[in-house]
Amino acid sequence: MIGEKAVAVLVFPTVYKAGFMFGAQSGNGVLFKEGKVAGYFNSSAASYGLQAGIQEFSYALFFMDEQSLHYLNKSGGFEVGGAPSLVVANEGVATSLSTTTLQKGIYAFFFGQKGLMAGLSLQGTKISQFTPSK
Repeated sequence: MIGEKAVAVLVFPTVYKAGFMFGAQSGNGVLFKEGKVAGYFNSSAASYGLQAGIQEFSYALFFMDEQSLHYLNKSGGFEVGGAPSLVVANEGVATSLSTTTLQKGIYAFFFGQKGLMAGLSLQGTKISQFTPSK
């Protein structure tokens, strides 16, 4: 349903995160627009705080309007949290989304979590376009 309403979807199939006080994460993803590959992106993050563990997870960003997608392309990479109207949808939010409740902006869904990561930290994430090597 949300995929049908989105103008584009950016999928990060595997992101690795590790930390002990200081943390880092990284993963590569693919942007799909109109069912076709429209670009490749890297997600990287750094964090600091009370944290410990190693985790692997996946996530997808659903761009609900052209303005949000344009921001991704024109900014040369954006910080999640600094992006326009980002909604991180947990399982409870995801079950209440409908064509009526969907708004403009970007929706983030996390899935496929493995490993153990616990803590409370501040994190900055940057998403940047790249060209994969052949």
